[in-house]
Amino acid sequence: MLSYRHGFHAGNHADVLKHVVLVQLLKQLTLKDKPLWVIDTHAGAGGYSLEAGYAARNAEFANGIGLLWARRDLPAPVREYLQQVRAANPDGVLRHYPGSPQIALQMLRPQDRLRCFELHSTDSKALQEHFRAAGRRVAVVAGDGFAGLKSVLPPPSRRGLVLIDPSYELKEHYRDVRTAMRDALQRFATGTYAVWYPQLPRREAEQLPQELQRLAPGDWLRVSLSITAPSEEGFGMHGSGVFVFNPPWNLEAPLRVAMPALAAALARDEAATFDLQFRQT
Repeated sequence: MLSYRHGFHAGNHADVLKHVVLVQLLKQLTLKDKPLWVIDTHAGAGGYSLEAGYAARNAEFANGIGLLWARRDLPAPVREYLQQVRAANPDGVLRHYPGSPQIALQMLRPQDRLRCFELHSTDSKALQEHFRAAGRRVAVVAGDGFAGLKSVLPPPSRRGLVLIDPSYELKEHYRDVRTAMRDALQRFATGTYAVWYPQLPRREAEQLPQELQRLAPGDWLRVSLSITAPSEEGFGMHGSGVFVFNPPWNLEAPLRVAMPALAAALARDEAATFDLQFRQT
């Protein structure tokens, strides 16, 4: 677990999907005046340079945010995501990519709060420095987000969005996600939870969306984006998805508009596609 650095993958196709969903969640959840807590269990470093360091080494962003940056013909939900990335690049040149906690802070209001967990010692220090000037609105904990989640649920305002996106480098991460969600729903049944997951040719990855669906006591939404056909060798991530527990009632509508555009823009071959399913009671 401690070897994983999100900086290698910053701005790639999985980040694009995750953050398009995140922006729409935050847009809708901040419509009500009551304070909102956002809890990020695997927050990373907060932001990433695309010109140097880990992100520049593999340049995965070139086939993610890089394919969208100069486009002016994208639908509104994708443009709203790009607006958040542009906020981290005020000179108009794509040099930095904001992580999930930075996007959240940009969209939160004065009455809202952000709580971040990061286990990797280097990234947790970077995250603390990243938010050094944010004041009491943001708290960063250097520790395991799965364990730390118990300490912040339910939030005082009884309104919360929890983002769970571990690396899934270990098989145990799939079990950890299921365990964390089962416990979280018992502690805070009405919270909104967004769980990112990879699309990989392995049993644990293929079964996780259905397992999460079985855990959902009420409304849910599942969206996935595949940018290429699965590797014949059985290696590599060909796409990813986000499972949302208790989504805002109209989350499906903007994603229905965004996903065809993302599938077309980020496609690597003719197998690129998306899927969007939901249950609304």
